[in-house]
Amino acid sequence: MTADKIKAVALTHFANHGYSGASLAMIAADVGIKKPSIYAHFKNKDELFLAVTEEAVQNEWEQAIDYIKNCGQSFKKKLYGYLKLQKESYEQDERAKFWLRTSFFPPEHLQQQIIEYVYRYLDQMEELLLQEFEEAKMRLPEMQNLDIKQAAKAYIALLDGVFVEMLYGGNDRAEERLQSSWYMYERALFN
Repeated sequence: MTADKIKAVALTHFANHGYSGASLAMIAADVGIKKPSIYAHFKNKDELFLAVTEEAVQNEWEQAIDYIKNCGQSFKKKLYGYLKLQKESYEQDERAKFWLRTSFFPPEHLQQQIIEYVYRYLDQMEELLLQEFEEAKMRLPEMQNLDIKQAAKAYIALLDGVFVEMLYGGNDRAEERLQSSWYMYERALFN
């Protein structure tokens, strides 16, 4: 129980202050324990950070699968809806905010481990999208000549563009980027 509570509080601290700005003393105080008690559960700050990262990545992956497989919308609405979901999650969910910031700005000394999480996530996401594109290609006549691998990679690039605006430009700019990017992607894919 305490390890889970430590990770939950650490998530908030890491999401809001980054790795460098979060301190084990502050995390412990918010948990209601002394700093040395953290070491009964985590060897050091790095181990805690990586544990939080692992859970955040898993949460993002489960959210992606759940939405894409179970949203019950048309293929086009599903793709657009997932973009909107990612933006809303970043605005409202500490785990999403933490994962996005960590994937773009990992602590330098943990960069290799974080990059492994990022590429594993991206590879899984691309595979999930390829499955969805393959199914849509069989149903939708306008997609018959589509290179689905390129379409899936382009969708991930579209997500990346929205992510960059979420990190740097704020809500309004992210929404503008999302709408403009989707406008062009939709026309290329479905017309």
